[in-house]
Amino acid sequence: MDGRDLVRSVSVVGSGRAARGLRTVRAAWRRRRIDAAGLPRRGPERARVPGQVQGAEPGPGGGVIRFSRSELRIVVAVNGAVFWGWDGAAPEPSYALAGASPEPDPRVVLEPDKDGGWRVVAERVTVVVSRHGAVRVCTPGGVMLRQDLPPRWWEPVGGGAARWVQRSEVPADARFFGLGGRASGPRLRDGAYRLWNTDPGRAFGPGDDPLYLTMPVQVVVADAGTHLVFHDTTWDGTVVLREGEEGAGSGHDRAGRCEMRMDGGPLRCWVMAGTPARVLHTWASLTGAPALPPAWALGHQHARWGFGSEQEVRRIVAGYQECGLPLDAVHLDIDHYDDHQVFTVDQERFPKLPVLAEELRRDGIRLVSIVDPAVRAEPGNAVYESGAAADAFVRDPQGRTVRGVAWAGESVFPDFTDARVRAWWGGLYEERLGQGFAGFWHDMNEPASFSAFGEPTLPRSARHALEGRGGDHREAHNVYALCMAQAAYGGLRELAPQERPFLFSRSGWAGLQRYGGTWSGDVATGWPGLRASLSLVLGLGLCGVPYSGPDVGGFDGSPSPELYLRWFQLGSYLPLFRTHAGLRAGRREPWEFGAEVLEHARVALLERRRLLPYFLTLARLARRTGAPYVRPLWWSAPEDRALRDSEDTFLLGDGLLVAPVLEAGADRRAVQLPRGRWYDTVTEEVYEGPGQVVVEAPLSRIPVLARAGAVLPVRGGDGGLELEVWAPARGRTGGGLVVPDAGDGWDDPEIERYVARRQGARVVVTREGEQGVTEPPYPVRVRGLG
Repeated sequence: MDGRDLVRSVSVVGSGRAARGLRTVRAAWRRRRIDAAGLPRRGPERARVPGQVQGAEPGPGGGVIRFSRSELRIVVAVNGAVFWGWDGAAPEPSYALAGASPEPDPRVVLEPDKDGGWRVVAERVTVVVSRHGAVRVCTPGGVMLRQDLPPRWWEPVGGGAARWVQRSEVPADARFFGLGGRASGPRLRDGAYRLWNTDPGRAFGPGDDPLYLTMPVQVVVADAGTHLVFHDTTWDGTVVLREGEEGAGSGHDRAGRCEMRMDGGPLRCWVMAGTPARVLHTWASLTGAPALPPAWALGHQHARWGFGSEQEVRRIVAGYQECGLPLDAVHLDIDHYDDHQVFTVDQERFPKLPVLAEELRRDGIRLVSIVDPAVRAEPGNAVYESGAAADAFVRDPQGRTVRGVAWAGESVFPDFTDARVRAWWGGLYEERLGQGFAGFWHDMNEPASFSAFGEPTLPRSARHALEGRGGDHREAHNVYALCMAQAAYGGLRELAPQERPFLFSRSGWAGLQRYGGTWSGDVATGWPGLRASLSLVLGLGLCGVPYSGPDVGGFDGSPSPELYLRWFQLGSYLPLFRTHAGLRAGRREPWEFGAEVLEHARVALLERRRLLPYFLTLARLARRTGAPYVRPLWWSAPEDRALRDSEDTFLLGDGLLVAPVLEAGADRRAVQLPRGRWYDTVTEEVYEGPGQVVVEAPLSRIPVLARAGAVLPVRGGDGGLELEVWAPARGRTGGGLVVPDAGDGWDDPEIERYVARRQGARVVVTREGEQGVTEPPYPVRVRGLG
């Protein structure tokens, strides 16, 4: 018995903090007993490295290189992505890939290299393998992007999962991004980052790690180029990063370093290189196109844990209407359930929920439901009984159903890694649709199980189907939420085939974008939480999840009017624009913060509604190209080191630059500009980049700059689409893309391309397509001419 855990148990039971206290103590000790009996004991281990190269066998897209104690398979796909796997690891099976792995590139050549190694020569990269097993990825010109040193495994003598470590080097000037949702980003500085989806159990800030959604996906940006590396293993692990130094020591550069330590799983990875746009496009072609949200999901959404009743929902909606504030959705948290039981409704507080949903829909407002994976383990609970009949719940190594503690009390958990269980769960959303819900947010799906001590999740020895291969929670944990999202998305496609599903999830893994997006989780109220909100959205976008956003105002506490407004203004330019707060937090309605904040919030909401056609275009482009809506400043110029180090400003598509105010009391701020001319969208003042400028940031707005020549689709005064064109500089042209969207459904409209040219004192805008050059079919408004 661990004395410290015994003290924690007594402390929890004696504190009287929560009725579930005793349950969490029992659950913690139960989980410990299950793992003590079910997990293999780690005894003696053998360390192993690849050894000396023995030979190679060419194959499609590359080949197999054999070493004395391992073998390395390298395949370059037709999309330019490079795969390699040690010990016979292949691209499949994989939870990350969308369908089958891409076709090998038949033009790729495997040939001997100097010093006894081998090289794989492709159009976009050259992969050089040393005689000891180091793998170096270079540009076609021979400049190194990354070098993975020979890996090392530690194998249990009696068999079982092998731990492994992979150390890598990148150029001294490189910067690291990604690894899923990280509050301390978007640039990842020196430190250790764990790869284990975790509910921190409280509001978090920039120093907290790991959080709900981790991914072994890194984007590395250096002078030599940009590349994305994805280690395709779902096991628990840690990534240790150290940025390099130029001219360190005796005048020599010190390379940046990455060390990845994994508790198990295959040692295999994908690398894709090129411009940031090309890299994300290749990543999306591997892991799946981002889901397309309906138009209303790109508007403003209001949520709260603690609405409490239909009357309270109506009161909030009436407040928005009386204040002239656009509102597109209302979210109901767990308090609308019958005693916290999923797929139920409290009939006393929400007696006519379908009627309420229909009333809201007539006003253009959708109702969104929370969905938790935990199912109360109680006879009479319809979901529990149907799941038990279907043998849907996770079991321990002895075949007993695993129980944990969640909001519903003693609970069981569906095994979403089983296709049969996913089909059962997806069908349960029929009840939600019947209640009038139009969208869904998945919570507590790391999966989280309350615990007095230890990890707040399922036992590591819990058994999972893993698509028929079989395995335990060590392998299934990180993809649990991804598979839950797959279940819901598949069910909704069948139940409401004419509508685009709206789904976002607190947890997930590589490929989550196929089914929906995510949100920050319980970000702490405060200026650091505001900064963390932007970090999360930028980092997730670079990992392939373009639709995300924070709890505007923070999850806990009561923000000051200034903090709330600055958070609201930032949120109005992020893909998921949602106010939300916890049960005991202060209010989040704009009118609760005074007349001045209300007026400025109204301006932000109206501007978001005006920009809806632009957001819809960005959503369509994300689906086709993988490009996130919210992009780092270096997106189009990764070679600009000043832009690589800018973390408090972002690009919204190609046309807009947004500079949120992230500090208290600021009424102006410095902005690092990419190359070109930029216009203040309110004053039309002109700024020239590259370089740093100081811009005004009064409480009424945050600085938003438009790129000269940008053609932006916006909502006109009559509600129709209009082209807002920012004048190109003299002698320059500009342009933009527009994808008309009906707001829902599965039509695939044509991408419209527009070009703006300066002709003397005039700006001429034309549409260019297969039919040649034509006049725009929409009204055109030119700005920036003075």
